[in-house]
Formats: sequence, C-alpha cells, structure tokens
Amino acid sequence: MILADENIDHSIIAYLREANIDVFAIYEQKRDISDLDIVQLSRNPPRIILTEDKDFADIVFAHQTNDISVILLRYSFAETEEIKRILVDFLANSMINSHNKFITITTQKIRIRDIQF
Repeated sequence: MILADENIDHSIIAYLREANIDVFAIYEQKRDISDLDIVQLSRNPPRIILTEDKDFADIVFAHQTNDISVILLRYSFAETEEIKRILVDFLANSMINSHNKFITITTQKIRIRDIQF
C-alpha cells in the first residue's frame, strides 16, 4: 500500500508496519533510485508514495504526472510522534479512494488535492 521514499524516518516505517500497513521501503530495497524511478515503481503494484521531498509536487503538477498518489509529510523533528499517529489514523480511516491524489499532512491539517490532467 505504501512506497516509502528514502527520506522517511525509519521509526515512521516501523510504526506503519506495527499498525499492519504494508510498506515497501526504498531505503531497504532500492537505495539511490531517482524520483522518477520511484514514480514508476509506485505504479506496479499500485502504491502510495510517502515522502518528505517537495520535488514530488513538481513531478506531479509541473510535469502533469497521472496515475500516482503521493503523501507529503511536513513536520519538525519534535512532531515526529504526533505525525506518526496522524498518518496511521489517516491511512486507517480516510483512504477509501486514494488513487490520483496529492495529500499533504502536517500536524495542523491534511490537504487533499485531486491529480487530474
């Protein structure tokens, strides 16, 4: 379900797995691949890209990339425990249809944008 970019904190990946969320971690499986390779990898099987890298917004919106979903996490180190809980709660309760979405999650809000070009 989740394709975790290399920049995702290992404790977040562990927390997701403890919540029985399927996570493919780039750091563990395919280190140093490009963002475009991550996009391709997320398509088969379909997985939501989890990242802290704002470049994925450019890939999606500036390059009009369809058929992917991205969750962009924005938080400070001090908010790590809180962002973990928010993310797991969101994935467990709100992801009925996550296809073609760009989702930004902070400790203050969740913004969901459709990806349609």
